[in-house]
Amino acid sequence: MKEEVKEAKRYLLNAKEILRDKAGKKDRFYADKKYVRMAGNTAYNGVLEALDAIVPAPQKGKRKSMGHYKDYLAKKDKKILALLNDAYNTLHLAMGYDGNLNALVVKGGLDTAEEIISYVANKAA
Repeated sequence: MKEEVKEAKRYLLNAKEILRDKAGKKDRFYADKKYVRMAGNTAYNGVLEALDAIVPAPQKGKRKSMGHYKDYLAKKDKKILALLNDAYNTLHLAMGYDGNLNALVVKGGLDTAEEIISYVANKAA
């Protein structure tokens, strides 16, 4: 479990580095959608990496889907499910697909990712 958390933190650091070094923030907005998308997808993958530590694998031969994560978390902890939904909407959709340049949206997504990773880390302790 600790390896997944360590790897998730690395993903999140990479996402922040992409934003800082390449996305070109000016005032409340980033300048380059490409790097906002890249950072959003990187951070979202970090969230999934962390959740892999607490969400068991599905039946043999099947891969985890968003439905699998949501079904499992709905039974175990509604708070982490709400955070996952937020991460999906902000990191994956708004940033990863849409390339939302608003720095407040980006910060909110990264904060949610940190909260999920911390939650999993506390479960591991």
